[in-house]
Amino acid sequence: MSTSTTQDVTPFTAEDAAELVARLRAVHRTGRTRPLAWRTEQLTRLRALLTENREAIADAVHADLGKPRAESDAAEVALPVREIDHTLAHLEQWLAPQALPAEELAGLPAGSTAGTQYDPLGTVLVIAPWNYPAQLLLAPLAGALAAGNTVVAKPSELAPATSALMARLIPRYLDTEAVAVVEGGVAETTALLAQRFDHILYTGNGTVGRIVMRAAAEHLTPVTLELGGKSPVFVDRGADLETVAGRLADAKFRNAGQTCVAPDYVLTDPDTAPALAEALGRAIERLFGADPQRSPAYGRIVNQRHFDRIAALLDSGRTAHGGRTDRADRYIEPTVLLDVRPDEPVMGEEIFGPVLPIVTVADLGEAIDFINDRDKPLALYAFTEDEATRRRLAAETSSGGLGFGLPMAHLRVPALPFGGVGESGLGSYHGPYSIATFSHRKARLDVPLAPR
Repeated sequence: MSTSTTQDVTPFTAEDAAELVARLRAVHRTGRTRPLAWRTEQLTRLRALLTENREAIADAVHADLGKPRAESDAAEVALPVREIDHTLAHLEQWLAPQALPAEELAGLPAGSTAGTQYDPLGTVLVIAPWNYPAQLLLAPLAGALAAGNTVVAKPSELAPATSALMARLIPRYLDTEAVAVVEGGVAETTALLAQRFDHILYTGNGTVGRIVMRAAAEHLTPVTLELGGKSPVFVDRGADLETVAGRLADAKFRNAGQTCVAPDYVLTDPDTAPALAEALGRAIERLFGADPQRSPAYGRIVNQRHFDRIAALLDSGRTAHGGRTDRADRYIEPTVLLDVRPDEPVMGEEIFGPVLPIVTVADLGEAIDFINDRDKPLALYAFTEDEATRRRLAAETSSGGLGFGLPMAHLRVPALPFGGVGESGLGSYHGPYSIATFSHRKARLDVPLAPR
């Protein structure tokens, strides 16, 4: 089902939420969603939803975010399709019961066997954000279905065109007895969070993440929180700055910087900083031309509130590149800041926009201390060819993910877990980790009643 907050549609109430969850829970109890055949059919249909509606998805995401169509196709369609294909190729293997070797059963009667099996949790709530409104709704949905659950999918009201499209498409492709879409804003989300789910996956910010976790605690519901944070980049002395700048600019300014794992700030030494800023300026021009506002490859800020928040950060440090804005167009030019002090506003919050501050540090040790003095980030990136530097960053820092040489690329590998740590999140999903997240791994022990 879907709802809307417009006046011509009946509001979605707490009673509606309770009725919906009860219905989905009853369907799950019938065993309908347990067979491998049902799971693979739903994943195959979900794949078809994506591939058969590429243009409609691109249109909706462009209407919501001004996201370039090629970028939308790669992020909103191709990435979840890759995730689904990987899951379909391995699902039967992942779900197979795992037997313990006989030597682990010493002391039990002869003939005893033991192992584990995955059981679906039941009924799952997926709450999606606005920045990747199709991908971050459908990729978790794929994991929840692969694990054999019934699901309530809640698209973001801040991406209304994509939300409306998902509300139309999902019932056309997926089992309507097992999957429901609820549109709307705070009221609808609040009504859903008052219900007892068997798992909740929320993607968004820490403020709302705490609200979700408090609501889930009322029912002892486990949660996966995919949050954000200030993901740092360390650029080592002697790194090839043209390569670094090209890869860094592509990752940072994709979706106008509105990506939870986007590089948030750069740490490098005082000699490298100005040269890197110049190289970034050249990389930005290669990506978006001399006037990114006219480039079809460059997106827009989601709304005026976020525009005003990001624009206020431009006074930090010194502008080395960019800095122009157009509020009516929700346009902020890709901007690089130099001479940024750690106590300036741009360093006080996750930027979530097209502004890249460069902070200077004396050496690797100071960079590690800088990172560790702050909340644990969703990702940490580094450009270095030095193996000792890599080992130190891996051993002496904590982050949701760690990437060398190519920021954000770990999201493209469905066999890797995606998730944060501390303030940047709780739990993970993707590939086999989605099965683990949306299932219970049950221990099973079989002891014969008579000697064998």
